[in-house]
Amino acid sequence: MSVVDHHPPTAPPAAPGPGPGATRPHRRTLARPTAAGLSAATALLLCVIGGVWAFIALRLNIATLADSADNAVAFLPRTLPLDFPPAGELFSLIWQTLAIVVSATVLSVVLSVPLALLAARNTTPGTAARLASRGVIVLCRAVPEVVFAIAAFRVFGLGGMTGVVALGVHSVGMVGKLYADAVEQTDEGPRTALRATGAGRLQQITAAVLPQALPSLVATALHRLDINLRASAVLGFVGVNGLGYALSTAITTLDYQRAMAIALVLLLLCFVAESISGAIRRTLLQDVTAARRPRRRRPERQGARRVERPGDTAPSRPSSGAPAATTAIAIAVSPADGGTAVRRSLPRWDARRIRRTTWLVLTVALVVASAVRSGLSWNTLRRGAESFFPTVGDFLPPGTGGIGDQLWADLWVTLQIALAGTLIGLVLALPLGTLAARNVVGSPRAARFFRTVILLVRAIPELVLAIVFVVVTGLGAVSGALALGVGSVGLLGKLVADSLEETAPGPARALVATGARRHQVFFGSVLPRAWPAVVGHLLYQLDVNLRSATLLGIVGAGGIGYDLLNAARVLQFPVVTTIVLMVLALVLLIEGLAVWVRKVYA
Repeated sequence: MSVVDHHPPTAPPAAPGPGPGATRPHRRTLARPTAAGLSAATALLLCVIGGVWAFIALRLNIATLADSADNAVAFLPRTLPLDFPPAGELFSLIWQTLAIVVSATVLSVVLSVPLALLAARNTTPGTAARLASRGVIVLCRAVPEVVFAIAAFRVFGLGGMTGVVALGVHSVGMVGKLYADAVEQTDEGPRTALRATGAGRLQQITAAVLPQALPSLVATALHRLDINLRASAVLGFVGVNGLGYALSTAITTLDYQRAMAIALVLLLLCFVAESISGAIRRTLLQDVTAARRPRRRRPERQGARRVERPGDTAPSRPSSGAPAATTAIAIAVSPADGGTAVRRSLPRWDARRIRRTTWLVLTVALVVASAVRSGLSWNTLRRGAESFFPTVGDFLPPGTGGIGDQLWADLWVTLQIALAGTLIGLVLALPLGTLAARNVVGSPRAARFFRTVILLVRAIPELVLAIVFVVVTGLGAVSGALALGVGSVGLLGKLVADSLEETAPGPARALVATGARRHQVFFGSVLPRAWPAVVGHLLYQLDVNLRSATLLGIVGAGGIGYDLLNAARVLQFPVVTTIVLMVLALVLLIEGLAVWVRKVYA
């Protein structure tokens, strides 16, 4: 039995020996790095090194920008005064563009819902169907909308149908993926309850899965509407009517006064559409939050009592979160005659239901009017179906047209443009996104100001930026990298701000309680917890920039996009297929890297 000495030692204790009573000192150590973590960090470091290397290889430096200053000064007088089209013509162009964008977004939703149900783990009928639907979604996202427009032009010819099909099919890549994620995140409880009552798979999906995912589905469709509006400018260079075609005509004829006027109209249109869709998305989120907030039940009226049938699951008075079509059956028992009366109660026409119904009616009217203005008809669809397979045969088998070495060299330049543009966007978006996060700056007014700046930058189509930089810096990869760098601020800055605001407030409050300053809270709590999401967004931006770099080559911003447009003009469609496969392989490589890194840091 050992004796414990309660007196403190007068000298530091000696290091414990290997005896049985020895104890090891407590040390704070960092987590041991894993092989996967080291590999992911190495991959990210290589991406950063690649961006710096591309920045240097493209000669993006102060000297290059200084040499372009004279061109910028000389270009400004050529754009003023702005030459807007007549009011009637301008309205017709705006309405044509909006009709194509709305119809394309609706088409993407119609195609994405069944694909998402097949791709989601909780609704797919089998592994084969899930993999096949996921493959279709990835393919639609990887192929640029310009390629779909070239193929659709062969099928449908001139008209709005070409733009609707091109934008709609390409949008399936994003909309289908986000819809599948939303379906997988639904609660299985309501579906299990329906399955217990003998409901079939289709009944479970329509009554339990889709109503839960509906707010996310609508928000994604509105977000894609904004993206399609900016992408419509690109399709004008391949013959799709609207503001993009008018812009292409003005650029071709060197009428910069008309071109910049149309670009300004397109910018304002994108800004207004982004603001309206953002307000609608916030309203949807508020409705969902209010629907999930429990309300105090009102007492039943005297002389009546609630009697529920065994099969009834809905309350007699629908809560605020119940769908508009929900009904309930209540049996009121009168004490005077003892009789019963069956009454079917419908949801009341409160302000929220009136607002939803109004939006629904306006949306349906807009969709119908857009379909008519875009020239959608059964005859057009029939003619397109008849020429579909012959058109596919024109693109197969792939070929190089004798310019294989040039294609590989231009693909390398496209990768350089994407890496350099992403690096520029990262350097600009990190401080802007940080200042736009309310939990970082502490001032709602300052955060709102920087959010507005990001929104303004995001509203500018990258094609317009590329045209301006081509005129200022000349043809080549420099203009493409600068356009992508400035354009990346809109999306990447918003994603960085959202990631910072979505961090848990608990650790930050704990640091504040210890007396930490604002910058210490940011670097010690907020940024480390948001960094995995920021890394994922950065890789996603690189993926987006790679596809955008392909498109910007159409207006002379360098890269393989110029080869793509030339091959389409001279009807060398096998070369178009080869270019698509080359870009597709590179996009899939970057997307696989992004998925793996996010999984490691999750």
